[in-house]
Amino acid sequence: MQDSGAVLVLTNPYDVTADLVLRLLADRRVPVVRLDPGTDLHAGASLTATYHADGQQGTLRTASREIDTTRIHSVWVRRPSPYLGPSGLSDQDRRFAAEQALWGAGGIIASLPEAHYMNHPWHNRAAESKPAQLSTAQRCGFPVPSTVITNDPDEARTFAAHQPGGVVYKPLWNTTYRVDGQPHSVWVREVGANDITDAVAVCPHAFQARVSKEFDARVTAVGGQLFAVRIDSPDIDWRRRQDLMTCTSIDVPEPIAHAAVAYLAEFGLVYGAFDFAVTAEGVWYFLECNPNGQWAWQPVDTTKAIAHAITEQLAKGPGT
Repeated sequence: MQDSGAVLVLTNPYDVTADLVLRLLADRRVPVVRLDPGTDLHAGASLTATYHADGQQGTLRTASREIDTTRIHSVWVRRPSPYLGPSGLSDQDRRFAAEQALWGAGGIIASLPEAHYMNHPWHNRAAESKPAQLSTAQRCGFPVPSTVITNDPDEARTFAAHQPGGVVYKPLWNTTYRVDGQPHSVWVREVGANDITDAVAVCPHAFQARVSKEFDARVTAVGGQLFAVRIDSPDIDWRRRQDLMTCTSIDVPEPIAHAAVAYLAEFGLVYGAFDFAVTAEGVWYFLECNPNGQWAWQPVDTTKAIAHAITEQLAKGPGT
């Protein structure tokens, strides 16, 4: 393949959302290499980096491509599989292989000379921290609901008792969890002071003042472009039963738009999926920003616009 100005897409083979952008890149005849480093690198793919006095060189080989890594001008960190190590090894050896892959292959991919990242994996990691999100959101001018993060049950109960509109619990990380062997999601849910037990002491928990919201809003940011939808759902957490929600396009108030751009700049992000609870008075309360949130579930026109914006970012490369 002609590898000048190529785009490296890091995602798993089942990511149909990525396919929307890959088709647009193909229409523009932009060379693309698709890689799932957590699995492909122990299934025949190889990645090599050489560092010497003249600079850095490298080669990426997959089942269908071979590319000089210095020719990669954009990297889309989409939905790659975690680095788990090859099956068939002992637990200890598999953990060793997985960590070497994360820091070795992951480090190479995160250090490509002059590449434009959307988003850089290290920036993604920093921006996934809920405490960092809340702190940054406040600095950037977003309204933020009163929140406590604690492993002290008494502190949690005291906080809950002093919130006149009630409190919700939300996990700090989307940890894989199973009940009776079946995948189980931990949704945002309402709790009272009497619901908070001493089990809170096991680990930090996040409790947040419940916003009396008129609707939810998702703002998808790609560079300086913002795409917003209003979400109407009967649930506190609209993700729980998406078949019951409705989405319509909506404008973003100018102060929220300015805060969103400032927030992305603070974390060094090109892409971010912001969630807000919007009151009847028009106050947009910041809930979180997923630096790699899904976007293809939105109305068709919004999804198409986001796909084109992402394509434009990747096709332009450095300097965008």
